[in-house]
Amino acid sequence: MTGIAFEDFTPGSMIEGGPLTVTEAEIVAFAAEFDPQPFHLDAEAAKATFVGQLIGSGWQTAGFGMRLAQKHVFRGATSMGSPGIQELRWLRPVLPGDTLSISVKVETCRASNTKPDRGFVTFAMTVLNGAGKTVMTQAFTVMFARRGTTPLPPRVVAPADDEPLVEAEDSEPLHFLESAPLGTTRDLGRHRFTPDAIVAFARAYDPQAFHLDPEAARETHFGALCASGWHTAAAWMKRLHITRERDIAHTAKSGPVPQLGPSPGFRDMRWLVPVYAGDTIRYTCTLTDKRATASRPGWGLATHQNTGVNQRGQTVFTFTGSVFWQWAPEA
Repeated sequence: MTGIAFEDFTPGSMIEGGPLTVTEAEIVAFAAEFDPQPFHLDAEAAKATFVGQLIGSGWQTAGFGMRLAQKHVFRGATSMGSPGIQELRWLRPVLPGDTLSISVKVETCRASNTKPDRGFVTFAMTVLNGAGKTVMTQAFTVMFARRGTTPLPPRVVAPADDEPLVEAEDSEPLHFLESAPLGTTRDLGRHRFTPDAIVAFARAYDPQAFHLDPEAARETHFGALCASGWHTAAAWMKRLHITRERDIAHTAKSGPVPQLGPSPGFRDMRWLVPVYAGDTIRYTCTLTDKRATASRPGWGLATHQNTGVNQRGQTVFTFTGSVFWQWAPEA
């Protein structure tokens, strides 16, 4: 038994939790590893960017929300994981010194039709800063064990592929959004999830047994140590920036380089297959839609579809994202 069960939740109930104070050092450290944009890395450099000040990565804010949910919603125990996020919106930036809290509503509770040992609980979570302002909202689903049922056996986990990783050297021109062709897919390369990295991320943002302890993970339905879904998402962001750095250098040789701004959020994130220690995920990003923004002259909003595929050819991760993108060169 995980210590918390499907039967512990009732539709309509509210769960409050916090506080969690965010430091500048935490913001910069996360950005250096996963989201190295100037407005996340350096207070002085941030002044010249779209946002004008140092702010936390939205992916880190999602991680802080997960840490608070694990403590207050899961009550420090272990769930059975999440199949995904219906929608997440970043409404205000998280600043150094902000004190975060959560307000979570239990929306629905549904027993699984195919696996009698578990049920699905959908939540609506609001993350607030110390001033009571909403910084993030999230609609998501979590699986929990059912009391009085016999757990299904753990998964049989195939050994990971230890093929050496070689960083690609390819580069492509970066377009301003106005001229960026729809349907273009950028291969973002591969990321390997090592046991140490999985545990380190989990300690900071998602401290559940199957992310923290290989022995404990073997006793869960996952059957082995696996990465947090938020770690899988953060690694996508990391690969995006590694690839973009090559594309920036290539584009700068012949003209101006379009800037990216922050993201207002995403939808339909699906964690389809666990990412186990040793797995290597190849990520891609496809531009699917674009529009100019009236509120930010010179900028547009891009919609992109993203996928992660493991070394066995299984799709492990998908989501539809959006990001502010410089529309055209400055006149």
